[in-house]
Amino acid sequence: QVQLVESGGGLVQPGGSQRLSCAASGSILRIDAMGWYRQAPGKQRELVATITAGGITNYADSVKGRFTISRDNARSTVYLQMNSLKPEDTAVYYCNADMVVYRQVGIAGYWGQGTQVTVSS
Repeated sequence: QVQLVESGGGLVQPGGSQRLSCAASGSILRIDAMGWYRQAPGKQRELVATITAGGITNYADSVKGRFTISRDNARSTVYLQMNSLKPEDTAVYYCNADMVVYRQVGIAGYWGQGTQVTVSS
């Protein structure tokens, strides 16, 4: 069994900052790309940022210059540093990891449970 456990969500004022964390655990053989997605009420899930095993990053245009994705491979953890937060950033944020797990045929995508980020004064 594998898990992706997120933390760091909550209520933040506009212009404020917050850092999300997501740690993978279980019978993991390999982790490739990791990323963050978000879903606002009434909207479908969208990509926020991704990072490869080699540290190459990709960001949605809406968060470029404000958000930073990083990872700690020793801890099997991906982070999302969010600065200059706007009300439109309000959403449930989900972490994702492409992983090979014990007895798995090949690589597959795994999702965290999601953490609520609310940007409001």
